[in-house]
Amino acid sequence: MTELRKTVESYWSTAEARDWSAFASTLAEGVLYDLPQTRERIRGRDRYVQFNREYPGDWHIRIQRVVADGDQVVTWIHFTVGLEEMYAITFFTGDEEGRITTVTDFWPEEYEPPQGREHLVERY
Repeated sequence: MTELRKTVESYWSTAEARDWSAFASTLAEGVLYDLPQTRERIRGRDRYVQFNREYPGDWHIRIQRVVADGDQVVTWIHFTVGLEEMYAITFFTGDEEGRITTVTDFWPEEYEPPQGREHLVERY
């Protein structure tokens, strides 16, 4: 379903533009948003739009990669809030109309690798 890929790309661009009406149009009424790392869940389009609208700080999003397969899309994004930079992996599913029905975000934090593999890796 290439339609869902376009919807997800619009989801990110409208979030970046703070166009909450257009953002809402990418979502199914009963969208389910999950954050497994914090064990938070938001049910419903209105609450999810409000969650994003109220997110603190001057944040910005840039898509690094999109992978689409049928009714599923995965994105890797670069996210900044002020001077802080993060990456996220987001999984989406969609309905027959190409709207987003589920969003699952993973926000991995950077960490230092264990000692002993310096001879095998290149750090960046």
